[in-house]
Amino acid sequence: MLSTQARGVSRLYALDVARALAVFGMIIVNVGPYTTDGWASLFVRAFNGRASILFVILAGIGVTFLARRALTKGFTRRSTLLWRGLLLFVIGIALQVLDHDVNVILPTYAALFFLAAFVVRMPTRWLFWSAVSSALLGPVIWILVRKLTNFRPHPAELGDSPLEILSIILFSGPYPLVVWIAPFFLGVWLGRLPLGNQGLQLRLLLIGSVAGVGAFLLSGILVRTLGEPDTEKIGFDRLVSAVGHSQMPLWLISSTGTAVMVLSILLLLVPKFGKRIRVLVAVGQMPLTAYTAHLVIIALIVRPAPETALQGLLISLGIMMFLIFFAVVWIANLRYGPLEMLLRQPPKFLRVEYQLPARHRTRLFARPTPRRARKE
Repeated sequence: MLSTQARGVSRLYALDVARALAVFGMIIVNVGPYTTDGWASLFVRAFNGRASILFVILAGIGVTFLARRALTKGFTRRSTLLWRGLLLFVIGIALQVLDHDVNVILPTYAALFFLAAFVVRMPTRWLFWSAVSSALLGPVIWILVRKLTNFRPHPAELGDSPLEILSIILFSGPYPLVVWIAPFFLGVWLGRLPLGNQGLQLRLLLIGSVAGVGAFLLSGILVRTLGEPDTEKIGFDRLVSAVGHSQMPLWLISSTGTAVMVLSILLLLVPKFGKRIRVLVAVGQMPLTAYTAHLVIIALIVRPAPETALQGLLISLGIMMFLIFFAVVWIANLRYGPLEMLLRQPPKFLRVEYQLPARHRTRLFARPTPRRARKE
């Protein structure tokens, strides 16, 4: 039986492997192309709208772990989360300038960190029910906003006004916060559970499998019964859809369930593999660097290729091999990835100097009264 410390390390390694697989899934989707021809296209479609959900859930778990960790002296958890959100936003806007034909998720990721700075202490029960209500109500709000406004459905770009950026991140962009907040809340909730417990891992595997498969099958039944939703306009008929990135409840439940299923499988299996999966652990320890690097590679080397899904898979495999080699070499010499070092080093202007109120300083530092004098 593994010791408590060994189970803790194995749990962290499982999360690192999950991050690596999430990045690899996004690489496959982003390289593309997204078609329906041939067996290779099945891989692209299988990861579409699921790898990114896993990425967001892992962000929520990471926020919970950050809330437990001792921080650098002078920095609060809130200032650390705000710094990470600001850095992610800047990197995301900069990456969107590149010619990679990809919707960069980092601006929404940044907004989630901004939000986490104020909700990280939310009660555990509230987190769970916030995730459930967001999954059900968020898509409805998204439909209403899209029907009643003229917000442009494109990612946030350099040169957009602050109001445009806010509306894109909240409602109209490819990763609307009003919808994507649900898997993030779920991730924060999961991070508070004893993920090293095998009984919990098995329960998560069962629940994730039922949700992942059940919501997808239910969507198929509803589509056959009610007909295909109209893709030319935004309407409530879309609520039956489970297509990747449709922003609809059944897709959200299915992809979130699949992510929980994958995470529970990794929590169960990673301890059995030991050092044989260290190459994936290395990539998972520098997810921001890996995500950023793959977009730069796509923009500078890959585009305008590929033409077929099979070519896309081969190119994706090449990018993965490069990232694995880079991560293994880097982590062997340094503890954190290049961009991860920036995330962990908030600037000095965020440092908080704590000073007790005068009445507490008097109470704490005044010389104690001798016992005899107290009795008198």
